[in-house]
Amino acid sequence: MHDATVSTRNESGPPHPTLSVVIPIYNEQEALPLTVARLRPILDGLGVDYEVVGIDDGSTDATPFILQKIRQDWPELRIVRFSRNCGHQAALTAGIHRAYGAYVVSIDADLQDPPEKIAEMFTLAREQDLDIVYGVRGDRGTDTFFKRRTAGAYYWLMRKLVGKDMPNQAGDFRLLSRAAVDALKSLPEHQPVYRLLVPWLGFRSGEVVYVREERVAGSTHYPLSRMVRLALDSITNFSAAPLRLATWLGLLSFLVCFFLAVYTALQHTFGSTVPGWSSLFIGMLFIGGVQLICVGLLGEYIGRIYSAVQARPAYFIGYDSAAQDGTEGAETPAAGSKTSAYAA
Repeated sequence: MHDATVSTRNESGPPHPTLSVVIPIYNEQEALPLTVARLRPILDGLGVDYEVVGIDDGSTDATPFILQKIRQDWPELRIVRFSRNCGHQAALTAGIHRAYGAYVVSIDADLQDPPEKIAEMFTLAREQDLDIVYGVRGDRGTDTFFKRRTAGAYYWLMRKLVGKDMPNQAGDFRLLSRAAVDALKSLPEHQPVYRLLVPWLGFRSGEVVYVREERVAGSTHYPLSRMVRLALDSITNFSAAPLRLATWLGLLSFLVCFFLAVYTALQHTFGSTVPGWSSLFIGMLFIGGVQLICVGLLGEYIGRIYSAVQARPAYFIGYDSAAQDGTEGAETPAAGSKTSAYAA
């Protein structure tokens, strides 16, 4: 792993802080002041140069105005604003790709993941020479019963598909070294799921266990529909198992039809054939259902191929406060320009 030491700011180019904290933000007008009040003293107490990269994912409430107000008193805060809502993973991608730090921490703005653990992650990474430190949820007692069960099923399934290298109950609260960030940036993923991509890198890693807290304010931005979409993206992006499942379903359908054909031939031979619609109807439903499942699975993969071929950017940057400060790097667009970057 690279040697990350306390960095200094380059007057002629972008800053080179030791730590970057990336925060995807969407309609968090109530939570933001509470998050900043809790996060800033922790970062100030680390004794290293840092930046906070707030990714405004096209918020429609007062979040943009609150961010600008906070930035007046907190120069380490950098604001990157999407031209529209692009989703949590796209916001994470933008933050990871545009962070300057030797270490990059990602954390949500709802304070369910305690910012106090950032110091522990940072210390662990430097002392043990780690490229990745996962925030692992040791207790999800504040989540609903349904959320705990569905999350448990998700992590169980992902570990079956991806392998045991994926930490159990590790979300998007993690620390990455610059080497890990550069590796992620080099991947051609169009719809990245970092919960799977980061373990896949195989870099040296550690864990920090914490108790998941209740949302500090507002309502969740991850309803059931988004959780289902995340699970679907995770499976289809990282495994061909659904296609193999379609093959096995097709084989099962063939075997059932074969035995039904043998049964029908025997009944006809012994002259006990009774006209009836039940067996025919059930057989048709079974075969039709299997075919539709297989076509649907193929459609999911073909849709992702189509999306990749289109090569549309996953997000557009409408504003980056680094341009105002004159600290933009080569990867950062000009202020206010509708430039794009791929979610890779």
